[in-house]
Amino acid sequence: MKNQKESIRKMVTYLNNEEKDGGFWLPNIQRPFVWKEDQIERLFDSIMRQYPISTLLIWRTKDPIRRRKFIDNYKNGIKLSDYYVPEDTKTKLLVLDGQQRLQSLFIGLKGSYEKRELYIDILSGDLVAPEDIRYKFKFLSKENAVFPWIKLKDIVFNNDLSLEIADSIIESLPDELNSEDKKRIHRTVDLIRQQFVTEDLVVYQELDSIDNPKAYREDDVVEVFIRANSGGTRLEKSDLLFSLLTSSWNEADERMEELLADLNVLGYDFTRDFILKTCLTVLNKGARYEVKKFRDENTRQELIDKWNDISKAIQDVRDYLYNKTYIRTDKAMPSYLVLIPIIYYRFHFPKHKLDQIPKLDEYILRILLSGAYSGTPDNLIDRSVKQIIAQKEFNVDDIFSLIHEDGRSLDISTNTILKQYYGSKNIHLIFNIWYRNFNYMPAYQDNLPQVDHIFPQSLLKQIKLQNPNSGRYDLLKYYAEERDQIANLMLLTADENGPSGKRDISPEVWFAEKDEMYLETHLIPKNPELWKLENYEAFIEERKKLILEKFKHMIQEEQVSIT
Repeated sequence: MKNQKESIRKMVTYLNNEEKDGGFWLPNIQRPFVWKEDQIERLFDSIMRQYPISTLLIWRTKDPIRRRKFIDNYKNGIKLSDYYVPEDTKTKLLVLDGQQRLQSLFIGLKGSYEKRELYIDILSGDLVAPEDIRYKFKFLSKENAVFPWIKLKDIVFNNDLSLEIADSIIESLPDELNSEDKKRIHRTVDLIRQQFVTEDLVVYQELDSIDNPKAYREDDVVEVFIRANSGGTRLEKSDLLFSLLTSSWNEADERMEELLADLNVLGYDFTRDFILKTCLTVLNKGARYEVKKFRDENTRQELIDKWNDISKAIQDVRDYLYNKTYIRTDKAMPSYLVLIPIIYYRFHFPKHKLDQIPKLDEYILRILLSGAYSGTPDNLIDRSVKQIIAQKEFNVDDIFSLIHEDGRSLDISTNTILKQYYGSKNIHLIFNIWYRNFNYMPAYQDNLPQVDHIFPQSLLKQIKLQNPNSGRYDLLKYYAEERDQIANLMLLTADENGPSGKRDISPEVWFAEKDEMYLETHLIPKNPELWKLENYEAFIEERKKLILEKFKHMIQEEQVSIT
């Protein structure tokens, strides 16, 4: 890996330009440009303030990776397919990290944003707080660009001396400027020329797969790419591998986005990464990502030919998840990988109904709750699907045995249950198991179940302890940890928790007219004395016992303890 330096002016002229070592391009793995006007303008302000530009990451290769041009004239609704470049085996430089910055520089210096070009307030530059804008930039139409706004590219790409450029600006004005404004124009032009023309401010690290093919193989570059982008826009290994698929399938981007939009409309967050891993598994290629799998033309063609059936299988499992487990939000899905064996079964045995598989819902819920699919479960997924195809059925007990053989635990301890709290991710899973046997469909608002405090926070916060320093009763007795614990939570319908519902009503009042079935559904101790505020701690201990009794079928006997 070697470092290179270029001035900003040179760098933007190398983009989309084959004459510079094949030119700089964007691989199709890169997501669309997402920066807004103010982000671009702030970048240019940072450059003028001599803040460093982070190092870019470039891949020099001859591989036939699908790529596209940088956008010069940006507009909303732009189609990336309009910027695709035909594949070739010529030398090229692909930007792996730094797209947003380079694209912003290209738009500002060589193009436009919604038909408006970038201008600088030539009289700006007063000292300001670090977080404020010092040098003002703005995208303007020509008719709205009046002094002190000057088109930036006219200064950057002018071959005259800085002194001559500044004098030319001053002489073009209809009104005479005072001496201080003239000096400021000269200083600003000098700084623009320094930052954009003279200084080599763009630094990039080059992964050279041409001169060092053994040092940077495709798999190595994939890993470097993932790590380089781990702190920015979420990018997965599948993004690079998907670019290999698109080389054989022009509709790949569109079909993938259509599927993801359909899957996620109900509140989930299925990803391209998940879809491609599922495709590999369904086609019996193994769940592990490897570049060679997507390099194989037969694999790509099989995926294309079976895309509709694979999509249907994924959608059917999504529907089962939504309708049979009441997990209706990404918030309740620690991992989507648990679904891949089910999708495999659905794809290969489409006539078998999912809702007739014994304990299928327990398979999903137990694995999610125990975290059995955490880490890298590729080997476990492969073993599971081999068993499915051999048995021609989805046997939950046998898959659980495979999970144990893989050294993974399906055990759910008392802490797994009792340590859940208001807002925790698994609270949705806990309530799912808790309420499902009563045919009690949780209410959802903004894709989240309505979890309510039995003893309202407002009441618990009123209980104070004496401050030993002041003698005043101003110390909270029950902090968030005590108030938000699962033993003080219940699931309510929208009506129950609405304006005319429970809200801040004490349990002593709320439960007074509730029947026995209601109390049993919500695992409420039936002793009315425990519903009083002064008996909060005793209520919590009794309710913990009821909760553990509810989940005893999932908890090992020796672990059933509330201490």
